[in-house]
Amino acid sequence: MKNKYKWLTMIGLVTLGMASISVTNPEADPLPNILLILTDDQGYHDVSYYGTSDLRTPNIDQIAKNGIRFDEFYANCPVCSPTRAALLSGSYPDVVGVPGVIRTFPEDNWGYFNPKEPTLPAMLSKKGYQTAIIGKWHLGLESPNTPNERGFDYFHGWLGDMMDDYWAHRRHNINYMRENNKVIDPEGHATDLFTTWSQDYIKKQAKSKKPFFLYLAYNAPHFPVQPPKEWLAKVKAREKGIEEKRANLVALIEHMDDGIGKVVKTLKDEGLYENTLIIFTSDNGGHLPSMANNGPVRDGKQSMYEGGLRVPACMSWPGRIKGGRVSNQTNLSMDLYPTLLQLANVEPKNIHGRSFLPTLLNENQIMVVEERDLYFTRREGGKEYGGMASYGLRKGKWKLVKNSPHKPMELFDMENDKLEKNNVIDQNPQVYAELNKLLMKHIQEGGSIPWQKPQ
Repeated sequence: MKNKYKWLTMIGLVTLGMASISVTNPEADPLPNILLILTDDQGYHDVSYYGTSDLRTPNIDQIAKNGIRFDEFYANCPVCSPTRAALLSGSYPDVVGVPGVIRTFPEDNWGYFNPKEPTLPAMLSKKGYQTAIIGKWHLGLESPNTPNERGFDYFHGWLGDMMDDYWAHRRHNINYMRENNKVIDPEGHATDLFTTWSQDYIKKQAKSKKPFFLYLAYNAPHFPVQPPKEWLAKVKAREKGIEEKRANLVALIEHMDDGIGKVVKTLKDEGLYENTLIIFTSDNGGHLPSMANNGPVRDGKQSMYEGGLRVPACMSWPGRIKGGRVSNQTNLSMDLYPTLLQLANVEPKNIHGRSFLPTLLNENQIMVVEERDLYFTRREGGKEYGGMASYGLRKGKWKLVKNSPHKPMELFDMENDKLEKNNVIDQNPQVYAELNKLLMKHIQEGGSIPWQKPQ
């Protein structure tokens, strides 16, 4: 079933109806460097390019200004690990063994990233890319699911899930900081460390003739919300009367945005900026208890409503993408996989994701694509979930939601009820029956893949 969604290529051409768009040809043009920036729990409107008044993200805004902003971009899951698995595999997360969050203790662990799945860095390596992950991994704590075993030439960052402290770098009193397989114990705020390590990597790659893929995955702004004191003071001085929780979150995001600016400046200083595709997005919606801003949509992180799934996203490539563009095309985290592989002239096999490279490269042509159903799942433990799953399914204007295993199904008309206020399941029994049938097919497909490590 995974090859259900196909995109067509003909010798570097993408065919859309009767028209074709030229895609980068490595024989004629140098392959671009790729900087993929993934933040953790950043709210849909916790970027100032949406006019958010109490927050300033000039460096993220500049990526959007210099390239294209996606206003209908979705994470593949409302929590961390599944979205990361989808991004690196090009498929729905439960189909690659990650329906929930991968954690330290087996009794609360809900995923095992299928070692047989070819990852994005492994596929890019086939075209000569040097590959690195700096920052948060969160797809396995031991062999065979460590970054170096899953396609990355270089790993400098955090192996686990959240940090209990941004300066101490521990989780459950365990040090998950690594440089490749070596345990390290650096000093400093995690955001600053990941920024500096990314700058160092770019400087090193500038001396190489090979293109690079750098996956920069910040822990910020995931709780505990711990900005440096000087950044918090700056926000409080500027935003009079701001609530303490919100001030801390704004400061943590602005501190991270400053780090993104430093990384982009390094690209410029090393002469790499013009031929680097920069991608910015978040792994899920913002955490409402931390006072994240998810804009007008309902709810936040962990939820199958739009606030848990809709995320900020923008991309720039000065040498190829015209700036100042806004797209309402619906794309998901998993779509980055085929998009980047198509850019490198590598054809993925048997995935759910769909390339949107034509949208990136040609501002004059509307990318006409087949409608597809969008499927979301999250398996979780604790009292509320008990190891069961919640689900979402979007088909056209309709969205089916089971936001908890213990709550009834809901149906929303997303054309006329974007805020998901009115459950219309009783008025549309045939629509419910159709979507529920599709949902069961997806659940069966995901259920065929083990999400626990073989004993």
